[in-house]
Amino acid sequence: MVQTLKGIPMAMRIVRLPGIHHDANAVLLMGSNEALLIDSGTAWYQLLQQERIVGQLGETVKLREIVLTSRRYPFSGGCLSIAQHFGNAPISAHSSAKSSLSTGDFFTTWANRYDSDMPRFEVIGLGTNEVKFLDEEAVEIIEAPGPSSCNLLIHIPSAKTVIAGALLPRADRLMRWDVPTGNLLDGQESLEKLRDLRPEKLVPMHGPTLQGRRHISETIERHIQALEQIIASKGSVPQSWQKPADTSLWHEPVPAWPRVEQETDQANGKSRN
Repeated sequence: MVQTLKGIPMAMRIVRLPGIHHDANAVLLMGSNEALLIDSGTAWYQLLQQERIVGQLGETVKLREIVLTSRRYPFSGGCLSIAQHFGNAPISAHSSAKSSLSTGDFFTTWANRYDSDMPRFEVIGLGTNEVKFLDEEAVEIIEAPGPSSCNLLIHIPSAKTVIAGALLPRADRLMRWDVPTGNLLDGQESLEKLRDLRPEKLVPMHGPTLQGRRHISETIERHIQALEQIIASKGSVPQSWQKPADTSLWHEPVPAWPRVEQETDQANGKSRN
């Protein structure tokens, strides 16, 4: 039901929990005794998500903390239930997300777009470019606004891996900025920041992990160039692009961009990549 990023010569295990339907990918970063969960998915599949996490942690590894890369419902909706299941694990997010999450704000979390209640929970505000450690391996938390003011990148230098979240929804999908707290110019700068990290593995919001520095670099550059053209057009997307669905946190370029990675069965969490 999971995808483990293989070929990484290190103690930390990185396990992608494939997003189902509207859920964003969640990722477990596992040390020898403790783990961090990056994002939770919606509340729709929270019991399944708990089972997935329990199956990975076993009896020896404790869930130390949940880190949210975005306040949006596809990333945060199931967070409270999962935290409670694992002994009230602390939840952290960008400081600008604290008010929205503590009040269950429908608007900025976008829970209203999914006809769902947004659970209320307290979060620990993360500092600028904070670093956490698992077994002495660094997990860098990097501000990356654009999709929202609270958007974060998670960088694991020892694994040359980045969890990109809403900044790169999928190889063939461009982030949205025309949403609450979104910003087009910030999005371009954050993508440039992502490019400069030179990852060899990149976990997007949806779908399998992108692999290979050249492939990832070309993908990020395509996204940057698209935003540059939109900025030059004063924020207007190409006329050939359809209006995004109410629940979409991305634009669908026309003609379609290349997409190498394919999820075979999201419901069962099976993946070829």
